[in-house]
Amino acid sequence: MNVSLFQAAAAMNTNARWQELISENLSAGSIPGYKKQDLSFSAVQSGQSSSGVAGSQGVTMPKATAVTNFRQGEIKSTGVNTDVALEGPGFLSVQLPDGNTGYTRDGELHVNSTGQVVTKQGYLVLGDGGPIQLDPSNSSPISISATGELSQGTSLKGKLQVSDFSQPNLLTPISYGYFIATNPNLRPEDAPGTTLRQGYVEASNTSSSSEMVSLIASMRMYEANQRVVQMQDERMGKAISELGNS
Repeated sequence: MNVSLFQAAAAMNTNARWQELISENLSAGSIPGYKKQDLSFSAVQSGQSSSGVAGSQGVTMPKATAVTNFRQGEIKSTGVNTDVALEGPGFLSVQLPDGNTGYTRDGELHVNSTGQVVTKQGYLVLGDGGPIQLDPSNSSPISISATGELSQGTSLKGKLQVSDFSQPNLLTPISYGYFIATNPNLRPEDAPGTTLRQGYVEASNTSSSSEMVSLIASMRMYEANQRVVQMQDERMGKAISELGNS
């Protein structure tokens, strides 16, 4: 078994996945509350041995796993009274088009034509009693307290449902910075350590400069392993040619 050839090919696959994540981070860098995807590298047993003899030491191959970086992003003022930033852990709960609950840190909220509080994508923002309904004929200003109570003038309309998870790393990221809780071990909990700030949004925790540095590093690593594959391919071709002429 040509161990170095297989290891180099596996490393190329790993670096290709790293480049995909970097591209996702760069494209989503302008989404408020977006959490960057990092790559965790590890080694796994391939199930093969380097000598081909049963009982000999197995060969390890590089493995890459995407993990979400939940580091807090910068809090930026917008002056828009329907915008809200989350300081601390926790997520806003929204109703996705398929009826499931999604979770997001994007607090750039809006009020639709029927008076419902929605996200930019039109997803209903959930309160403790369900979607939050405002009076579209009422021009009173909207206020959001630090604990999530949403009022229209002097009338309390609901409390934003802010959910936290003991293992947020088990959340499944989907498009536009949303997450879903598909893992059966995940249960949404209250987030008493989270403070809401009206008129602000949390910026993405990505950095275009650091992502570009990572992109260059991943491309160089990919090219280095590509040269190893080419070298091993040439070596095997030469060996086969010499054996054929002997």
